[in-house]
Amino acid sequence: MSELLHAAGRIRIVLVGTQHPGNIGSAARAIKTMGLQRLVLVAPERFPHADAVAMAAGAGDVLDAAPQAQTLAEAVADCRLVLGCTARSRRIALEELLPREAGARAVATAAQGTQVALVFGRERTGLDNDELQLCHAAVTIPADPAYSSLNLAAAVQVLCYELRLAMLGLQDLAPATGAGAAPAQAGDLPASHAELEGFFAQLGDTLDAIDFHKGRAPESAMRKLRRIFMRSRLDDRDVRLLRGVLADAQRMARLASGGHD
Repeated sequence: MSELLHAAGRIRIVLVGTQHPGNIGSAARAIKTMGLQRLVLVAPERFPHADAVAMAAGAGDVLDAAPQAQTLAEAVADCRLVLGCTARSRRIALEELLPREAGARAVATAAQGTQVALVFGRERTGLDNDELQLCHAAVTIPADPAYSSLNLAAAVQVLCYELRLAMLGLQDLAPATGAGAAPAQAGDLPASHAELEGFFAQLGDTLDAIDFHKGRAPESAMRKLRRIFMRSRLDDRDVRLLRGVLADAQRMARLASGGHD
């Protein structure tokens, strides 16, 4: 049971820009019924709100404990796995997971002792491309294409159910294998979201310093580079090494331009 509780405590459900407060309450109820606790709200349009409390139906403790953030980057800064739930394919090429695959990966990562986020977007428009760029993979519920409109809270319920199944599997596995007993060391874990964003910011500055774009808009190249590095699942040591390389490249660029080191 301790393995299940520990894994559950490291998984957060993040709702971005939720427009209807009743959906926040229903999502809280979905979270609690599946043995989860952590709800994070990013710039909700109306919250706190009586409709959220009414629809929570006994999960008011989840609502009361839910922190609010202004941006998705802030909400997932300490996470080492961020999965974005999306209903349609985008120009941003992300690894695509079914809910069961997403649940298994999320719980396995949480069992290593690290933070995980499952992110859900706005009712009408979902996550925008900039928000999806912050995710390691996309999760799509395989609804009937003839009528694929799924309520936000229902989508949260589906993913939380898959998380629950994966956590119960972890609990069954633990007595026989000792799973969850020894968290991975820091160097074995994927880099946190904040560490990756620091690296991407330095990468962008370095490409500017060496005139990599040569007058072309940098957005396309940076999107492709982000996807390459996100697929690589860099760990803390990888990021430190790469940032050291970038620092030297920036120093050489300053010398070449007649600046001082």
